[in-house]
Amino acid sequence: MKIPFTKMHGLGNDFILIDRRGKQFGVRSSEFRELSKNLCHRRFGIGADQMLLLYPSDTADFKMKIFNADGGEVEMCGNGIRCLAKYIWDRGLSKKKMLEIETLAGIIKPEQAGKQVKVDMGEPVFEPDRIPVTINQSPPIIDYPLKIKDREFKITCVSMGNPHAVIFLDEDIAKFPVHVYGAEIENHKLFPKRTNVEFVNVINKNKVAMRVWERGSGETMACGTGASATGVASRLKGLTGRKVTVKLLGGNLVIEWVENNHIYMTGPSVEVFTGVIEYNKYKVGKNV
Repeated sequence: MKIPFTKMHGLGNDFILIDRRGKQFGVRSSEFRELSKNLCHRRFGIGADQMLLLYPSDTADFKMKIFNADGGEVEMCGNGIRCLAKYIWDRGLSKKKMLEIETLAGIIKPEQAGKQVKVDMGEPVFEPDRIPVTINQSPPIIDYPLKIKDREFKITCVSMGNPHAVIFLDEDIAKFPVHVYGAEIENHKLFPKRTNVEFVNVINKNKVAMRVWERGSGETMACGTGASATGVASRLKGLTGRKVTVKLLGGNLVIEWVENNHIYMTGPSVEVFTGVIEYNKYKVGKNV
């Protein structure tokens, strides 16, 4: 079957966007996990961190579904929703400068900000059962000790519609083995739905550097919800102010925690190319 798609990225965090508005291409909803695994594979498919599906919505302007490279469906993606918004505006699907997008994390509102996209990411969640994390203590969870392999980390837990464990390090994160510890923390029994993991260096009161291990995708070049969670965690610990630039492998995001308790994320989104893939020819691990 032939599937039209658009390849996009936000700071190198890349996506396969498929427009599902009234369109069918022979793949049932129950098969989206396999579809994402196959299309996101960087050897046998198109290659991406995640697959985004655009739908009409009964409660908002549009609806977005998100599947990781491992096939797991997730609640929200900050870089992904910026790309989705750009796709909508570039094709004239809406003239509104602020959109309402239905996600599993609720209604998220991206808006035009010059050549960039600013997103109201909603309010951070600190209650352990809502993140979720099985730590029995009053929120917020700041610097909780977690032993992984030969090290003990201090994790600060927050949900931005999806779970995050933020770790501030004194050593240079550029040399830190994210792939070693990220996978272990993602799958730790403390996190019933697994977790995203951010490793952070504080540069000054206005800027931090971050590398991210994304749940179901591994290390990626950027993560919007992860940058948002890092902005929240750094403010909670008194390391930065309410507005901070988060330096990622793919570029910078600006995160602001405003007085109404909402988090705003501003950054770029880029369309790389469009195409059509013959899906039945791309089965991971099988000969074409």
